This record gives sequence, structure tokens and C-alpha cells, in this order.
Amino acid sequence: MITRTLNWKQKFFTIWSGQAISLISSAILQMAIIFHLTEKTGSAMVLSVASLIGFMPYAILGPVIGVLVDRYNRKMIMILADLIIAAAGAVLAVIAMYMELQVWMIMVVLFIRSVGTAFHSPALSAVTPLLVPEDKLTICAGYTQSLQSIGYIISPAIAAFLYSFWALNAIIAIDVVGAVIACIAVAVVSIPKLNTQKNNVKNDFMKEMKDGFIALRENKGLFALLLIGTLYMFVYMPINALFPLISMEYFGGTPMYVSISEIGFATGMMIGGFLLGVLGNIKKRTILMTASILLMGLSLAVSGSLPTNGFAIFAICCLMMGLSVPFYSGIQTALFQEKIRPEYLGRVFSLTGSIMSFAMPVGLIISGVFADKIGVNRWFFASGIIIMGISLLCPLFPSVRKLDDKELRRKM
Repeated sequence: MITRTLNWKQKFFTIWSGQAISLISSAILQMAIIFHLTEKTGSAMVLSVASLIGFMPYAILGPVIGVLVDRYNRKMIMILADLIIAAAGAVLAVIAMYMELQVWMIMVVLFIRSVGTAFHSPALSAVTPLLVPEDKLTICAGYTQSLQSIGYIISPAIAAFLYSFWALNAIIAIDVVGAVIACIAVAVVSIPKLNTQKNNVKNDFMKEMKDGFIALRENKGLFALLLIGTLYMFVYMPINALFPLISMEYFGGTPMYVSISEIGFATGMMIGGFLLGVLGNIKKRTILMTASILLMGLSLAVSGSLPTNGFAIFAICCLMMGLSVPFYSGIQTALFQEKIRPEYLGRVFSLTGSIMSFAMPVGLIISGVFADKIGVNRWFFASGIIIMGISLLCPLFPSVRKLDDKELRRKM
């Protein structure tokens, strides 16, 4: 077990503050890029490709990245990832000063940023349990979820305001500054090093990748949770892409309706993250996860059964959907951090992220086909019913129910 000093709060919140600034600046830039691509091309295909570039590096490179995160100094990986993201943005900003940005240039930078994020995210998740006491991991996960939701709430409005007055390269400069601040925050914090990061360099790469899978597979509860989560994401994630469709086509709204639904979801997520931070020490967290999935399914089913003049209730349902998210994803992250040995966490988080990322495009294709054939409202209803069924899987697996047993922690 890694010995943690009494000033873990100072260390965690120093990194957390830097990440907060970087996350918000990146979210603002992401929205500004969407505005730019929409304005310049008006092509749904271009926006789809941009979204695909956003998660494909994680999906394809995840297992390889996980080995590198566990092999080498995670602190340096986080700093280098942020610097690469900043450098890519800086180059794009300089180019924009002398010529009009081409779509392919933006796509290349988006790809580089995605690769950087694919390194940074598992490294940050793997570093957290080295700093935070085990019984505080769920609380910290709740705060992290709140931070993300705040970024989702404020970034569209700030991006729209700045894009109206500033050139894209000026907004890119803000993100570069945010990435540099995140690097400094990580650099000033002392993070414990794992002995395995020194000893594993000469090990067989494929064996290390396999060891990460074995570490996950040996914990039957976490492995079952991964399978349930993959099925859940397969049904749930495509719904995000359909919010504009149901808001404008089915409910007959305007782009403002889309904004209301998105803000409602993000607000619910922020409240849920705060509540998770307060309730983080609750013992039966797997029950909370089950209730979270059930609430998501129920909210979707209600949304799909509303009449065309029921947008106000739909907005409330969006709030409930967002409220449910931290009690699933935050708790899942904390359980992995508690029960997987620190030297395997990079590989495990990269592997799970890769599996989830592969589930998204398949789900998007299937949901798009069904939504067109049966109507987006009926697809919301059907997805809700399926997700409520998925929620019943958690209590059905004895290994999942045992995940809260303290004596089962990190013995695999």
C-alpha cells in the first residue's frame, strides 16, 4: 500500500485546480472549433469526422498507451501530454495568423489533441489513488464529475461569446495558456513513484498488456461491472447525439430548446457530482450504481412517451439523466482505483476506456437506423426500457454485490 502524507488535500486540489482551468479552456476551444467548422463547411459529415477523431485514438491505442503509462513516470506523461496539446494548438494559432485555416489542418490538430488526452486521462486516473486515501476516492470522484459538468455548462456560452468577437487563433491561445497552467500544477506536486515504473522497462510489451487484462479479469466483480458498463454505454451514449433531434424535430423547438436540454443535463450532472462528494463514504455503492442506471432508463422512457407539447417535462428528465451520471461513472472509477493494484491502473483504465470507445460508434450506427425508422421519441422510450433492464444485472451478479466488501480490496 502506498503511504500518503497528511497533505493529500493540498496535492489533490492543486492538480485538480490546474485540470479545472485546462478542462474549461479545452471545452471552450472544442465548441469554438465546432462553430468554425459549421460556419465554414455546413457539413454534417465534417462534424461527424471531427467527433470520430475525438475518441478513435483512445479506442485504437488504449491498450498500448496503458502499458506506457504503467511503465514510465506518470507525472511526466501528464506534463508531456499537456505540453503536446498546447504545442499543437500554438502551431495552429500561428498558422491562423498568416493564412486561413484549412479543414484538414484542424483535423490534424484535433487528432494530436486526442492522442494527448488518451495519454493524460488514464495517467491522471492512475495517479489519483497514489495521492488520495482509499476511503476518499469516491468523494474526489464526485468533485471531478462536478468539475466536468461545470465545463459543459459554461463552455458553450463562453465559446459563443468569444467566437462572436475573436478570431479562432485567439481562442486557441486561451487553451494553450490553460494547458500550461495544468502542467505547472502537476509539476509542483510531489507524486509517489512506483518501483515497477523503473523495473518494467525491459519486460515484454505484449506480456505487460496481457497482465493488465489479467489484473482486471481476476477481479470478477470489476470484470462483470465492465461488461455491464459496456452494454450500458452501447445503449446510452448514442442518445447524446439525438438530443438536438428530439428537441427540434419531435418537440418542434428551436436551437434554444437544444441548449436548455443540454444545460439541464449538465446542471443535473453538477448536482449529482456534488452529492456524490457529500455521500462518498456511503457503504453500499453498488446499490447507488444500480439506482443510477435505473434513473437514467426511467428518465429516457418518460421522455420517449411524452406528447409533442411536453418539452418542459423533457427538460426535467434531462436534469434527472444528468443527476444519475456521477453515481455510475464516479463510483465505477473509485472502485477500480480501490481494487486494482496501482502498478496496473494505467493499463486497466486504458483498456476499459478503449472498450467503451469501441461501443460508441457501433451504438451510434444502430441508434441512427432505428431512430429514423421508428421515430426518435420511440427510440428514447425503447432505450429507456433496455437500460432499466440493464440496471437489474448489477444485483444479479454476486461478484458485483461483493465489491463493497473491504476485505476484497487489492488482494488480486
